[in-house]
Amino acid sequence: MKIYREITPLEETDVFVILDSYNNTFDYPIHNHAEFELNLILGSSGTRIVGDSTELFYIQDLVLIGPYLFHKWDIDISKRQGKYPSRVITIQFRKDLFNSQFFQKNQFCKIRKLLQDVSRGIKFHGKTFDKAKKMVEGLTKIKGFSSIIEFLQLLNLLSNSKETTFLASEGFSSNAVLSKSNRIQIAYGYILKNFQKKDIRIDDVATQVNMSISAFSHFFKKYTNKSFMKFLVDVRLGHACKLLLDTDQNISQICYSSGFNNVANFNRLFKKYRSYTPFEFRRSYIEKDSFDWTKQITHGQFLPSGTSIKEAFKPSEYTTTKVMHF
Repeated sequence: MKIYREITPLEETDVFVILDSYNNTFDYPIHNHAEFELNLILGSSGTRIVGDSTELFYIQDLVLIGPYLFHKWDIDISKRQGKYPSRVITIQFRKDLFNSQFFQKNQFCKIRKLLQDVSRGIKFHGKTFDKAKKMVEGLTKIKGFSSIIEFLQLLNLLSNSKETTFLASEGFSSNAVLSKSNRIQIAYGYILKNFQKKDIRIDDVATQVNMSISAFSHFFKKYTNKSFMKFLVDVRLGHACKLLLDTDQNISQICYSSGFNNVANFNRLFKKYRSYTPFEFRRSYIEKDSFDWTKQITHGQFLPSGTSIKEAFKPSEYTTTKVMHF
């Protein structure tokens, strides 16, 4: 399956860019890019794909996506609500933006953690959504240094929120979600490093944190709300989903590359937890990805894997407005 990469309009001199679009039909493929991206959807309903997560959204949606995470929004035109203006506001910023010494100060620790956690994609809801919506809309109207302050205030709001939902599964991203518990970080790190080994066992992980199997089992369930085995299966299935989307490996190869012992068990677990067989999962994503990149309105914005930027060209005018901040 082709995963397209987006050539974003973000320049070296930009702290961030805002793309403001009305009546967006989302006529683009499943894609990724090197930048962080915050998407605010208003007045549209449909299906959102982030990694191996496929969910319905209604009227509004706010999602922060990490670098190189596959994503796509599909709009259901029949569910458009006349009283709600259809609008999409996208904020993009570089993955190295907060690497400078200034942003290593303690006051930015929650924002740095947010950007580490977002490798799976995070959906915001509740009061956080209401506050963030106003701030994102406000950012389209202000310029200069004031816009930078408001941008940081927005990230600070999101980094302090508890009204969040992770989207892609643990195995789809190679990054462990950080926790205040050093032991759970060690356990996560060990599992993510070794889940492809068919013989990994709970006692292997318990040994890493100097706990008995019984104590570790209760400890792990407390932090993850999953048993060790269920978490391991989720990680393996998430990795399998990524291989199904991003490679041409056959089902058998993906099964063993993801740490499963046999194809029959892999198919059974995939069907149980993903509601599709691996073959059906791959086919469903391909069917959602009918896209002719040579005929796109914003020509050169989405490129197939293996295509160099030199082979494409940017349009003289984008259909989406880039909000300038200088």
